[in-house]
Amino acid sequence: MREPEMGLTFEKVWAMFQETDRKFKETDRKFKETDRKISKLGSRIGDLVEEMIVPNILEKFGKLGYIFGKVAPNVRYSDSRGLYVAEVDILLENGDAALAVEVKAKLTDNDVRDHLRRMEKLRRYADEHHDRRKLLGAVAGAIASEEVKAFAVKSGFFVLEQSGDTIRISVPENFKPRE
Repeated sequence: MREPEMGLTFEKVWAMFQETDRKFKETDRKFKETDRKISKLGSRIGDLVEEMIVPNILEKFGKLGYIFGKVAPNVRYSDSRGLYVAEVDILLENGDAALAVEVKAKLTDNDVRDHLRRMEKLRRYADEHHDRRKLLGAVAGAIASEEVKAFAVKSGFFVLEQSGDTIRISVPENFKPRE
């Protein structure tokens, strides 16, 4: 014969709270791990897009009349105190101009706005270092809607997009890049 169960006791309630807390912590840990994996995957896709763009970017801009002698990925700018100013995914340079390219797996309006702000920081940085070259911008994405591409062009950016096994630069008629 079974003993009748007593109602809830402090010890039982406390044990339930502890078990619930353990489950919340485990769920939170799993969410954080999933976020980390997704972030890492997004970064890897961005790296892949960069790898698609860099090999023939000098040639593509050369056909548009922009001759750059140097291309560098992941250029980081810091101020005189070593504090972070900005990072450029791909930087093209010559004696007259520099072109900063922002690369995303999926390009959004916010990415374009962020690059506009980045370009302003880079202009201030260049001015502080007596670098008077023209500063041009471009955005690239493996995926970009027509609306986002139009917004980027309206913002004065070249738009680099995938075209078969390479990229092409969208340059509408009468386009003037922002300097």
